[in-house]
Amino acid sequence: MQFRTMRRSRQLLSHEESEAVLKRGSHGILACLGDGDYPYAVPLNYVYYDGKIFLHSAKEGHKVDAILHHPKVSFTVVDEDTIIGKEYTSYFRSVIVFGKASHAEGRAWKDAFLAMADKYCASQPIAERIEKVETCSQALIIVIEIEHCTGKEAVEYVRAKTDTALSC
Repeated sequence: MQFRTMRRSRQLLSHEESEAVLKRGSHGILACLGDGDYPYAVPLNYVYYDGKIFLHSAKEGHKVDAILHHPKVSFTVVDEDTIIGKEYTSYFRSVIVFGKASHAEGRAWKDAFLAMADKYCASQPIAERIEKVETCSQALIIVIEIEHCTGKEAVEYVRAKTDTALSC
C-alpha cells in the first residue's frame, strides 16, 4: 500500500517528534471498519511501547468484532489543540498512525499490559501493578503494528521553531 504524502509538508513532524507525541499522549481515537461497513471510531487509553500502539479492551464488543473482521485501522492522538478565536484558527499538534491490529499474546501481552499500568497507575506500588497484571484474566490487549505514521503541527508552531533557530 502506498500511503499519501502530506500535502502541507512544511508542517510535518519528524519521526522523533511524532514518537514524542505518541509517548506523552493520554488517549487516542481508534478508527476501524465497523458493523455494516460504517466507520467506527472510539476514544481509548493506550501505550506506545516497543514501537507499537497497545490498547486495553474487554474480550468482546464492537471494536473487537471490527478488528477481527477487518484488521486495518488508524489511531489518532491529539497532543495540542488551542483555539485562537481572534485568528479564526487553532494551534494544534497531532499524529495519525495506520496499521494492522491484532490480539497481543504471551510475553507481548504481559509486557504491554505492565507498560500500560506503569503509564496510568504509576502512583501505585510496582508490586501491586505487577500483581494486577498477572492476575487479570478478563483483559484483551490489542496491538497495532504501525505501517505508516504522520505527525503534523500548526504552521504557527513551525514559524516559532524557525524564529527560535534564527535568533540563536
